[in-house]
Amino acid sequence: MIYSMTGYASATREVVADGAASNGATPSSIGVSVELRTVNSRFLDLNFRMPEDVRATEPQLREMLMNKLSRGKVDIRINLNRVEQTANAGALNCDALEQLATLERAVLDVFPDAECMRTGEILRWPGVLAESNVSPKTLREAVLACGKQAIADLIDVRAREGAALSAVLVNSVTEMEAIVARITPLVPELIAKHQQKIVERLQDALGIATTEGANAVATSVPREEVAERIRQEVTMYGVRIDIAEELQRLTAHLNETRHVLQKGGKVGKRLDFMMQELNRESNTLGSKGAAKELADASMTLKLLIEQMREQVQNLE
Repeated sequence: MIYSMTGYASATREVVADGAASNGATPSSIGVSVELRTVNSRFLDLNFRMPEDVRATEPQLREMLMNKLSRGKVDIRINLNRVEQTANAGALNCDALEQLATLERAVLDVFPDAECMRTGEILRWPGVLAESNVSPKTLREAVLACGKQAIADLIDVRAREGAALSAVLVNSVTEMEAIVARITPLVPELIAKHQQKIVERLQDALGIATTEGANAVATSVPREEVAERIRQEVTMYGVRIDIAEELQRLTAHLNETRHVLQKGGKVGKRLDFMMQELNRESNTLGSKGAAKELADASMTLKLLIEQMREQVQNLE
């Protein structure tokens, strides 16, 4: 499988208060939701936003994500929705109060001049007010279960998008292969035609053209020496504009790109490198191309490579 780095998934669960049905108390429940949003990134970047009540679940969620994902920026948002509170809602949590008082005494021992906490500050301290009688353990288990489900759904979303992107890339590779196959047989003929034009221009410039009325500006130079010089120049120019090696390397890079896509897995970085190599050969093809057909082919190849590069940026 090939996975995209972009995707969205969410999972929700309702947690009923412990013992609510057995003791006849008004049922209390908390709606737990976990949302995952991912975009492309060079590395794996995890950002958590969650209430303090379930902050203890972050290490486990982080480990679960790192086991499934290798790249991408992931925003993890956990929401708790108190559906219906019990009669105990708003009651003081004596254990939390005792812990807070112990902390305050320890601070005052070190800083005697520090102000004592006010009532409003104490009530706003996390955990001091019992918002429901759902146990912390039950709440954490619900968050982890939702997280596991959301991660599984996210993997499915990224796999489907990755498959679609892979199909687009394969089509682009096929189109590029067709361009290379079309221009390869034309190269020798195009080079020969261009060389003939160079010969005619050099002959005319050196005054050895056979047309009537030609101005012989190089009559002191033996004709054989001039002809040999023209042959050497044309041969060297033909070597400089020969693109056979570039076409061979382009074909090899396209074959490797197709192989990487067929093999699947974490292909993003590998394909990004292949796009650089394809672009390098296409640029060389354009700079050495001595005919309009080759220049047009080079431009089309570069456009396709740029489109592929944009898609590759989203692959894991």
